Amino acid sequence: MKKILALLLVACIALVGMAGAANYMYEKADVKGVGYKNVETIIQTQAGLVGNKLVEKESGSGNVITERTEIEVLRDPFNKPSDGTEECCGDYINFTKEAEFEYMPVSYQTGTYDQKWIEKLCVQNYNIGAVVVEMYTHAEHLQKNTEVKTRKDCQVNGDCGNCTGALEANFNSNVIGVAHIGWLSKDTTTNSKGRHPEYGRSVEDLTGVFSIEKFIQLWGNETCGAISVDWLPCL
Repeated sequence: MKKILALLLVACIALVGMAGAANYMYEKADVKGVGYKNVETIIQTQAGLVGNKLVEKESGSGNVITERTEIEVLRDPFNKPSDGTEECCGDYINFTKEAEFEYMPVSYQTGTYDQKWIEKLCVQNYNIGAVVVEMYTHAEHLQKNTEVKTRKDCQVNGDCGNCTGALEANFNSNVIGVAHIGWLSKDTTTNSKGRHPEYGRSVEDLTGVFSIEKFIQLWGNETCGAISVDWLPCL
């Protein structure tokens, strides 16, 4: 009897561990106002240097004329179909943001806030070796519409180590300040020297008054690389 209870306890602990993390995450926000704002968002679909990852940082003082953000995340690495075959279920992150900010110092009883607007976004897809960066700093005015989708596609009746996916970004912005937009494509596997070969890179830095429209599409179909140091850094 004690042995049976012990086995049941172990099974319960295992089930709790399996259900310990949310497989689906969704957030929608609509913010307007005047003052100081500071937000940091970090999302990762898999543990370690695999899967999809998104990091966003926003801070500044002044007028938040409009800000609408929507984030949808699915992290479900394996799914067993009813026919008994194994399917590598694709995880993904969908991110959209429409915002307009104006810099202005503000003072409250708690202190004075005088910081120009900063917007930083980095999205990494380790499955295909792709990264996209959008960053604005020292912004006196920033109006932006950003849409980023990154995913790992499903493999039915195939090798779960074979990773396919895509990273797509659409940037449309007007800025008075400093803008930095870039993308990087690397091989997910290492060469004889233990390095990840680089296939493409684009980095654009702008300072002044600019209107920016850019579409980036990075697709991949390669075998996943070994987990080691972060070989896919933000640019």
